[in-house]
Amino acid sequence: MGQSIVLCWSADERGLLVIFVPHYYLGNYCASGSSDSEETQTNEAFIRDLISGQRRKSREQLFAVAQRLDVAPTFIRLSTPLSEEENVVGAVEQLIKRYGLSYVDSRAVLLFDISEFSLYTPFEQASQLNSLSYSLNSAYTKLLAQGIDVNFARTTTGDGYYVWNRDLLADTNQGLFYFMLLVVADNAVARAASRGNTVPVIRTAFHVGSHYELYQAEGVNPTVFSYIVGQVTIELARIVDLARPHQILLGDFNCTVSEDEATPGEPLVATPDFVDDCNRGLTVISGVPLSGKTIRSMACRLSESVLETGESIPNRLQIKDKHGLVRDAFNLCIDVDLDGELLRFGLQ
Repeated sequence: MGQSIVLCWSADERGLLVIFVPHYYLGNYCASGSSDSEETQTNEAFIRDLISGQRRKSREQLFAVAQRLDVAPTFIRLSTPLSEEENVVGAVEQLIKRYGLSYVDSRAVLLFDISEFSLYTPFEQASQLNSLSYSLNSAYTKLLAQGIDVNFARTTTGDGYYVWNRDLLADTNQGLFYFMLLVVADNAVARAASRGNTVPVIRTAFHVGSHYELYQAEGVNPTVFSYIVGQVTIELARIVDLARPHQILLGDFNCTVSEDEATPGEPLVATPDFVDDCNRGLTVISGVPLSGKTIRSMACRLSESVLETGESIPNRLQIKDKHGLVRDAFNLCIDVDLDGELLRFGLQ
């Protein structure tokens, strides 16, 4: 019923060994000292490492974790021993995560927010959420046809969606960026062809950062769909809150580039370089259908200022939220050649 969570597991010749703790345990463990004490920081780092990546541990590692946390492992008997086949171990990993809490240090996340949502009738609100949901599914299908599989997940915010890529490969951030561009384009074209308020005007934000992922219990069973919360979702909410209708904002982040261009030991790229890298790869969008027409080309760029020296640099927008915190963001513009017709999305 959500009372406990699973931290890690280990295979046993007669079943499974797992470590269960109450759902509030990790918070108490990390808050055992003062917020800035070395002990607290060490505990937080240990827990984050424990709930990141693979949950399977060796028997020795699992008992070492149990000793450090001062909890006893739980034995779960199985009728037959677990196979060591990759798909079996992968299935156990996914099952364990549904009963646990995960930490991801760096992942790209999108936030699509419907402008003036509260001013519409309930029927219009439902229609707009369905329309935006269709744009997400449509973008996924179109990218899949181009050989880009964005294994996306989403959770509603009430007036929009958080969207992220379940995969954590080197090029998944770039794949989600392409996904965002197609969603924005599909939404804008659909709105131009619609009547009334059935298709939403959206504000969009893209950011890369850390978060926790959890599955909430419904009765005695965990949900199939996960939820995320953390620094990246906080940043996205603050950024999009001050965005204008139709605007696309990117956070100030550092992340990996595409897999075929990443070099071990090479520093992460900042937002402007990430956009440039994605823009060079947008040839993959050529030929994608959109509203009965074909995308001949697509390009994206950040808004820029020209210095006295003649050099152009991306505009850094300083966003001050309701708590007085200031963060930087960048404004993104998209140009699409749709069968010879130039369409522009975002605030130019």
